[in-house]
Amino acid sequence: MTYFVTGATGFIGRHLVQELLANREGEIALLVRPASQPRVESLIRSWGAANRISVVPGDLGSPMLGVAEDWIEEHRGDVDHFFHVAALYDMAAADELNEQLNVGGTRSALELAAALDAGIFHHVSSVAVAGDYQGLFDEEMFDEGQGLPSSYHRTKFESERIVREECPVPWRVYRPSIVVGHSETGEMDKVDGPYYFFPLFKRLRDTLPQWLPVLGVDLGDTNVVPVDYVASAMDHIAHEPGLDGQAFHLVNPDPQRTVDVVNAFASAAKAPRFTVPLDRRLTGLLPANLLPKALQLSPVQLALRETIGRVGVPSEVLGHVSFPSQFAARRTLRALRGSGISCPDLDSFAPALWSYWEDHLDEDTARNDKLRETLGGKKVVITGASSGIGRSTALKVAQAGGVPILVARGKDKLEETRDDIERTGGTAFVYACDLSDLEAIDALCDQLCSEHETIDFVVNNAGRSIRRSLALSHDRFHDFERTMSLNYFGAIRLVMGVLDKMRAQGHGHIVNISSIGVQTSPPRFSAYVASKAALDAWSNVVSSEVFGDGVGFTTIHMPLVKTPMIAPTKIYDAFPTITPAQAADMVLEAMVERPHELNTVLGTLGAVAHTLAPKTTFRVLHMAYKVFPDSAAARGDEDDTGPTSEQLFLARLLKGVHW
Repeated sequence: MTYFVTGATGFIGRHLVQELLANREGEIALLVRPASQPRVESLIRSWGAANRISVVPGDLGSPMLGVAEDWIEEHRGDVDHFFHVAALYDMAAADELNEQLNVGGTRSALELAAALDAGIFHHVSSVAVAGDYQGLFDEEMFDEGQGLPSSYHRTKFESERIVREECPVPWRVYRPSIVVGHSETGEMDKVDGPYYFFPLFKRLRDTLPQWLPVLGVDLGDTNVVPVDYVASAMDHIAHEPGLDGQAFHLVNPDPQRTVDVVNAFASAAKAPRFTVPLDRRLTGLLPANLLPKALQLSPVQLALRETIGRVGVPSEVLGHVSFPSQFAARRTLRALRGSGISCPDLDSFAPALWSYWEDHLDEDTARNDKLRETLGGKKVVITGASSGIGRSTALKVAQAGGVPILVARGKDKLEETRDDIERTGGTAFVYACDLSDLEAIDALCDQLCSEHETIDFVVNNAGRSIRRSLALSHDRFHDFERTMSLNYFGAIRLVMGVLDKMRAQGHGHIVNISSIGVQTSPPRFSAYVASKAALDAWSNVVSSEVFGDGVGFTTIHMPLVKTPMIAPTKIYDAFPTITPAQAADMVLEAMVERPHELNTVLGTLGAVAHTLAPKTTFRVLHMAYKVFPDSAAARGDEDDTGPTSEQLFLARLLKGVHW
């Protein structure tokens, strides 16, 4: 069985190819324009299936997709499935470009399918063909007299019409709704659709408390699906018998209010949620096309540009965030029955989408001139760079033009981080090292100093956390030893190993990721807090010794961060935390501003309380000791109960403290 795929380097296309490689046998031919050749070569390496993939030079805007006649002659009759995925997905694109690529590209694809005598032509259309149709739009419907409000809508409709009326071979049509990132990894190619609003969520998160509701407007219903669902559903339906000549809605089968989708992303961002004061029964009395028409008025466009436009939301996109249609998917659900393929609930994967955007698509770091000036071309050693704060810091350093030197125990995950950086044009180096092994650290430092002309920054991020009361620690003294080994001895051994090089080059800065616990002394963290306090004290002493050599230290007393390190303590799932990307922003601030300490307000208040009123502070902490019990893992039990109302109150009142 042989496949021909257009748009394989695009978002849906490459996930479809992955599904075909994983689930099917046979060769896969990919149509690739010359400009995308490096991209497809990188994808083929990542897929690890070069023996099954061939690259066919061509172009969407050329007759017969620009495929050479001798290739067509050689493969006539060999293509069982022709997937036409390539198209322009851009609401703001010019009419001529939409016409050329979406309509002209489809005609050329049909010509090529005919010349190849392909088995089945699979066309990726869009729910945009429903235009401004009001009410239920099912998979049997197509030309219902609906209006088509943009060139994108018109060209998607025309492309599907051409397939329906002119396709020379059996065909199947797939209509995805708004496609977002992968439901597990969050992977997304570019800012599009709901992603335009992510900078707004970030701005609200950074300026307003999460509990404060924000006034919103009911924009109607929308429909959002993850790309992995679209790709897996297409793969399955394409190979089911007896489905030719039909269209399939690759949509979320459950109604999705726009405000609910917005709030799912707001919650993932830890931003305030939106509330709609006017009941839909009232707003539903208004004509469905009233809002799109109002958004086209010049005064409204000006107001939008001066408000949401300033945080990156194009005014022309706002009119397309909701649909006047609801999309039935009975035929699709019937075809998928028994396959195990279903559309996941948005709430379950919105955090993954937000995390990926924050690490890869947020442009604040790349646009920050001060960051680029400080980090451009600089070598930054980052420990614990395979996940959490370290990984996010590495990605942001690369976005600012720096060169991350990635250090952690697991080489495979470090290489994944490096690959992410290199895919966006950055440079990174990988060094696997057990940072609790002092001899291994010495070897690492020798290698770093010999292989790199300068070591400009060191970020001591790798660490181990132990949450266990002293009462349960009498037979576990090794907890204290191994925590001190990594958090203290490993960190200072690394600094001592590169310090001579920093002195010789006349500059260098070390950023230590400490903990808010050093300032607040929360119960059950005696091993962890002591190790971080030791690193703080060592850095304070050494700072005076190397001050004249141009070498400095910054200690970040980091609040609670949602990382794999805190995952074993299940009670933290319900606690307010900051994201790894927010923590990475603090690390970048430390590298730019180079303060001696970087603290939160609550951490500073905790330190002041311990100084001015130690007995009262210990009394409060003892109360917290009673309220927050040892975890199930520490007790040796199997299950943790959910957080109590008292625990949630204290966690939210003293946000960021490790309880």
